[in-house]
Amino acid sequence: MIAKHKVIVLFLFIFLQTSVFSQDLGKVYFAGGCFWCMEESFEKKKGVLEVISGYSGGTTKNPTYEEVTYGNTGHFETIEIIFDKNITNFNDLLDHFWKNIDPFDEYGQFCDKGYSYRSVAFYENDEQMDLIEKSIIKLEKNFKKKIVTYVRKFDKFYKAEDMHQNYYEVKFLNYLRYKKACGRERTLNKIWN
Repeated sequence: MIAKHKVIVLFLFIFLQTSVFSQDLGKVYFAGGCFWCMEESFEKKKGVLEVISGYSGGTTKNPTYEEVTYGNTGHFETIEIIFDKNITNFNDLLDHFWKNIDPFDEYGQFCDKGYSYRSVAFYENDEQMDLIEKSIIKLEKNFKKKIVTYVRKFDKFYKAEDMHQNYYEVKFLNYLRYKKACGRERTLNKIWN
């Protein structure tokens, strides 16, 4: 009986080591207009474990939604993506980012206009910066248009207020009305399909 318990304990130990503890997690940051829509898209992506809505790129510490949208904080509506490096990678997530924004809109994204709604690909190291720059060159060549998405060095991320987290799930009907009225899917289909 004791040997059987040792086998079970050993099995559980090995299982936990290979599943939970073997995850190699990474984070990446993108701004693509409305963070509710970006959160929904990335949470459906294989290998993404969590997406958090927030603000990045500016100088104001702990900004509020109102300050970012109507003030002069320098921040963008940004998402923090936590992902499993064994399943996906920065380049794959970057490709997904491009297909979820209008990289030619210099005034914002879709129906949301203003500085805080501009698209931004943030990088944390030279390798990420290089991947972003190469992808821009490729897209500009394919579309024969200039990409206006900002490329910025990541500094700090501030989590948005709780009401903005998982908004597409918590306020599902409101979110669907907003998304449809904003024309996001229609515009994305014109650009990418």
